[in-house]
Amino acid sequence: VQLQAFGGGLVQAGGSLRLSCAASGRLFSINTVGWYRQSPGKQRDLVAAITSGDSTYYADSVKGRFTISVDRAKNTVYLQMNGLIPEDTAVYYCATDFDSDARRWSQKFQMNYYGMDYWGKGTLVTVSA
Repeated sequence: VQLQAFGGGLVQAGGSLRLSCAASGRLFSINTVGWYRQSPGKQRDLVAAITSGDSTYYADSVKGRFTISVDRAKNTVYLQMNGLIPEDTAVYYCATDFDSDARRWSQKFQMNYYGMDYWGKGTLVTVSA
């Protein structure tokens, strides 16, 4: 199983980017997918997640600006990022978990859960002031 995140780049504050996470198999029909980000010197934070039942979760810092979605026909999960601010600068990673129970994932999200089954390589997002 391979995950590949792409779509990062340099954008001015207030701009938008759409990240994509593609999987080698049909994981996203049965799994939960999460987007994480990590800035230099900081811990990796879970910013958004979506279950196979389309329950979605967002960190307070991105709520109202980021949207996670899935195209199961393309085996791809997206993170639409609008209203970007310099504090969004980070390497963004996608990861997947075989557990797709919405109630458990609500708790996992609150715990900034790291125990995902597969991780993709990150893509760098840089937001200039």
